Amino acid sequence: MDILTVPTTPIEGQKPGTSGLRKKTRVFMEPNYLENFVQAVFDAIGGAEGKTFVVGGDGRYFNAEAIQTILRMAAANGANAAIVGRAGLLSTPAASNLIRKNATDGGLILSASHNPGGIDEDFGLKFNIPNGGPAPESITDAIYTGTLSIARYLTVESADLDLDRLGDTQLGDMQVTIVDPVADYQALMEDLFDFDAIRDLFASGFQVRFDAMHAITGPYAAAILQDALGAPDGSVMNAIPSVDFGGGHPDPNPTWAKGLMVELMSDTGPDFGAASDGDGDRNMILGRNTYVSPSDSLAVLTANAHLAPGYATGLAGVARSMPTSCAVDRVAKDLQFECFETPTGWKFFGNLLDAGRATLCGEESFGTGSDHVREKDGLWAVLLWLNILAVKRCGVSDLLQDHWQKYGRNYYSRHDFEALNKSDAEALMGRVEAALGTLPGQTIAGLVVEKADSFRYEDPIDGSVSRNQGLRIQFANGARAIFRLSGTGTDGATLRLYLETLETDPGKLDQEVQIALGPIIKAAHELSGLHSLGRSAPDVIT
Repeated sequence: MDILTVPTTPIEGQKPGTSGLRKKTRVFMEPNYLENFVQAVFDAIGGAEGKTFVVGGDGRYFNAEAIQTILRMAAANGANAAIVGRAGLLSTPAASNLIRKNATDGGLILSASHNPGGIDEDFGLKFNIPNGGPAPESITDAIYTGTLSIARYLTVESADLDLDRLGDTQLGDMQVTIVDPVADYQALMEDLFDFDAIRDLFASGFQVRFDAMHAITGPYAAAILQDALGAPDGSVMNAIPSVDFGGGHPDPNPTWAKGLMVELMSDTGPDFGAASDGDGDRNMILGRNTYVSPSDSLAVLTANAHLAPGYATGLAGVARSMPTSCAVDRVAKDLQFECFETPTGWKFFGNLLDAGRATLCGEESFGTGSDHVREKDGLWAVLLWLNILAVKRCGVSDLLQDHWQKYGRNYYSRHDFEALNKSDAEALMGRVEAALGTLPGQTIAGLVVEKADSFRYEDPIDGSVSRNQGLRIQFANGARAIFRLSGTGTDGATLRLYLETLETDPGKLDQEVQIALGPIIKAAHELSGLHSLGRSAPDVIT
């Protein structure tokens, strides 16, 4: 099979962020756009010669076609083998598991995570390194540099491979192994959790509802929750992956998982509800008439993880992203292990996990995980919750209330202002940053500012420094307001405002969240001039 050297030229806008490269699907489908980026990935890691890669994605539009291109290019670049999920499907945590289990040289994961899919929506591609986690900045910077000077890419001419047939096939000198995307992941979950206890919980009449949102987690949830654990058929809803996620937005939060929210926010609803996102790495947890914030979920899981077999010996430590609430900090202090505050982006947890300094990690954006893989893992979080409830034989609300009584409650919310004019959003951030040095000691909307800074992180393992990771305003009463511009969208800019206040009075633990946060919201708007964006309210509140 002949190797083709195809002349090409650099294409603007191929700079990967913390979650890889995300653009509109039609952009990825343009001539040489995907090919340039893939070749830049191979070049950035010292070539593909003799290497083995995991390849798979969330099944969104263009997933299967892009995988055929990637495989041809891997073969042309001298790769020894590729492991591919059947039909080109792999959840992000399952891909991370396969990279680690097979000791491969990394993986190419096709997903735009929680962004919508379809020919007029979003597509993404990222490279994960041999530990199973997202590539660090040293590699993503090298990829970007490569896209600025690329002059050729390598490929082979071949018919499309049959990605639906399990087993081995050849593409030139490269072996391609098509695997069941669920099997190895399910085996890992069976090692970590007490499946017998969860089966008994379901057999007792405990009802569960899981919304896969027409995304990748559907086959995983159906195989584990229904087939292996005995939840009744139909417990997993929207279980069949769709190229456009059923026309919906595969983001597991109260705004986009409305059907699940309506069902659970009822006296007659199921006992437990959960949802996952486009590529399976995020989760939302619900109980009957109970919404669990991602920050509270991390804190509750940290406090109770020892009840699951995989964590019975205790945790080495825990890590959270800076915008995530401080609820888990008090758990770590009580249980006497380290708690790390990192920038947003799962790759920042990788060094801590690899060094054995952290066991559980979490982000406020519905992501939680542990050292079992190097990605956040939506279904893993659901199973850990179920394992804990199976041991304690209580409901979600009871577990949450007991936690707050012991540790206090961090009222917390994120306000997203989406599709903003980028220059307007950057101007607002610039104004806040310029004022940081003058804010301490000021009283804003009745609250005294104690500290204000731009978050800087020095990695405790390798000493690398990450700057400008969000603007933090700490108030004297323990409240926080944090401003960040998000890089996960493809239209305009998204300003995220994170709001938090701690309540330790046992009689004040059941307030409505936005009311409890009212003074912080007012102060944040006043000090930043949010009204200048022309928005009277956020687009999404979580």
